[in-house]
Amino acid sequence: MTEIDESAAMDSLDAESDAALAARCNRGESAAWTILVQRYQRLVYTIVRRIGLDDHAAADVFQTVFSRLLTHLPQLNQADRLQAWIVTTAKREALLQRSRGLRTVSMTADDDDGAASAAYDVADDSPLPDEQLATLQSQNQVRNALERMDERCRTLLTLLYHDADDAVAYDEVARRLDMPLGSVGPTRARCLGKLRKLLEA
Repeated sequence: MTEIDESAAMDSLDAESDAALAARCNRGESAAWTILVQRYQRLVYTIVRRIGLDDHAAADVFQTVFSRLLTHLPQLNQADRLQAWIVTTAKREALLQRSRGLRTVSMTADDDDGAASAAYDVADDSPLPDEQLATLQSQNQVRNALERMDERCRTLLTLLYHDADDAVAYDEVARRLDMPLGSVGPTRARCLGKLRKLLEA
């Protein structure tokens, strides 16, 4: 595909709805994930900065929001309400990081179910930081590779390498998978090898 063809393809994706992009992301189309992140990156930064956090904290919230979106996207039943989900998640994460001493900032007239105000529909004309985009794309590739693995390996790796707060100890992994504790390490190594091959394919 030529550079012109790639540009035309990205323009075509950019015109698609959130629901259509989410469906493409769930099929493993990395270009759709890139468009989805670019569509809402400025929205997340706007929310975080209005709460009063600095650029470093904004970057942390950005990473958390889209990492969680990557995990939850297949389970989102209403992909057309993706913006509302992003607004709610960004606000919660930003408020968690904000110091207790700072005054709460009211940013939008959200309704009770978390629907986003039109005030947050901010045009995004700035590029996504390369490092953050690369990280998110890598996470997307890992998720897609995990979905192609057998259930035992997928479950084991998910339990061991989940978010730091939710990671499961070896003895608990052994209990959940009904396997000897001494087998967890060797099985983990074999599963990581399979995952590596899928990522390199």
